[in-house]
Amino acid sequence: MKIKSADIEISAVAPAQYPSSRLPEIALAGRSNVGKSSFINKMLGRKSLARTSSKPGKTQTLNFYKINEEFYFVDVPGYGYAKVSKKEREKWGGMIETYLTKREELKCVVSIVDFRHPPTNDDITMYQFLKHYRIPVVIIATKADKIPRGKWQKHLKIVKDTLQVEKEDTVIMFSSETGLGKEEAWKVLQSYIYEDVNINKENK
Repeated sequence: MKIKSADIEISAVAPAQYPSSRLPEIALAGRSNVGKSSFINKMLGRKSLARTSSKPGKTQTLNFYKINEEFYFVDVPGYGYAKVSKKEREKWGGMIETYLTKREELKCVVSIVDFRHPPTNDDITMYQFLKHYRIPVVIIATKADKIPRGKWQKHLKIVKDTLQVEKEDTVIMFSSETGLGKEEAWKVLQSYIYEDVNINKENK
């Protein structure tokens, strides 16, 4: 994927604020501080398009990044951050659920987990939520560079077993430091981004 342009277009908290361009959207979900911003920056070849923060829970809106004028990455607020009030968590949860279940332009959710540790209960809940609503999901196991290569398969098995990943779902080891998994991730995501184009070609 050659990135010609990438800019944040809008930060939204309600459907009325979503972009109206009807372009395909890929949502990025994960617990606070798992590395969503680093994933976005690495995938887009930008150093600081998505703001990384040492303070978990900083993203409080749905951030729409328009890429190549063709599709969006949508960064959703991180979950599982204990210091956010219960009321605030419920508000975020409602905003995220509305987007994930109602947005027609949503083609796939990238579920980002920390490769170093077993997925959390919140990660499991998110995966089960996506499967319940039949939302396509790609699992990105990030920070793979922190694990010795000889232990990759062991950690990969832990991720798959803990989430009870179904056969049709892809798990990709990723590193925003080394670029591991970047090409594989783009290959999978492009199949969703250009899904309608491919279907139209097949029907001609």
